[in-house]
Amino acid sequence: MILARAPLGMHWPTLDPFLFCAHHDDHYPKGDGRFGPAASLQGRQMGSDFSALNGWSMYHGQQVPGFPAHPHRGFETVTLVRTGRIDHSDSLGAAARFGGGDVQWLTAGSGIVHAEMFPLLREDAENPLELFQIWLNLPARSKMCKPYFSMLWAENVPRGRFGAEGGPMTEVVVVAGQIAGLTPLAPPPDSWASQADADVGIFTLKLDPGAEFTLPPAAGAQTLRVAYFFAGDALTAAGQAVAEPSALQVDASQPLPLTNPGKQPAELLVLQGRPIGEPVARHGPFVMNTEAEIRTAFADYQRTRFGGWPWPSEAPVHGADATRFARKPDGAEERRG
Repeated sequence: MILARAPLGMHWPTLDPFLFCAHHDDHYPKGDGRFGPAASLQGRQMGSDFSALNGWSMYHGQQVPGFPAHPHRGFETVTLVRTGRIDHSDSLGAAARFGGGDVQWLTAGSGIVHAEMFPLLREDAENPLELFQIWLNLPARSKMCKPYFSMLWAENVPRGRFGAEGGPMTEVVVVAGQIAGLTPLAPPPDSWASQADADVGIFTLKLDPGAEFTLPPAAGAQTLRVAYFFAGDALTAAGQAVAEPSALQVDASQPLPLTNPGKQPAELLVLQGRPIGEPVARHGPFVMNTEAEIRTAFADYQRTRFGGWPWPSEAPVHGADATRFARKPDGAEERRG
């Protein structure tokens, strides 16, 4: 059953325990050899370019698109990169280049500063980038936990294809929560998602034209679920036609039958979880329970810079080699090709 629906913009409506969801789909041009666009930046509000002019934005980047160093406290960022590469750097000393289905799950906890840059590595072709960034709240008991950096590599993220052999199929990718017999990788230890009865789920679904798939009921009686139909020309959900990109709040206690009657693949992101049910005070990069805690967060950041910034630039880029890698705060490094 569809309980409510809303059109999709860049920032999508969310329900507790989620705070924010953004879908970035940038069709960046060829690179200029300095990891920026080989294109004119005229007409853009540099430093705050969300224009999508010519199909892409610089966001807060000046030379390289992306989000230079900025702080967070009190929640988690889950970044799922479907196409392209992101360069991560943070105040813990961690660094990563990831993309192509990789997920970075970062617990800000008591405070972290990070940069998320989108280097345009190719000079001979366009540099498309598509990602979801999801903010997942932390309960009061965990808001001041130790920050935690983690990578879920695409090769390890569970995925499955469902449907009759030779017929239209549905691909399911599971970042968090169990669905269709797929068991996710472990979330960070202080995450709301690490609590089994929180029933947190982050899934993507891709239905071929003509495909049918039923999203099973959530495990928890209090679970809230939103299905975001973000790509495709048609979808039928719980017997209702959905023709435009939409956020569909659905009854999580009931199965959700989905059908793609269109000519293009239909794609959805599904977010679900039991609400934390606590007061939310938020201001910019900080999410706490009270306004007093927000003031403390600003004061702490001004005093400590959450450990300082160990990088020579506010917008670090990790070189021309497109190899995916992660270097953890303890210096341990893994490379993925």
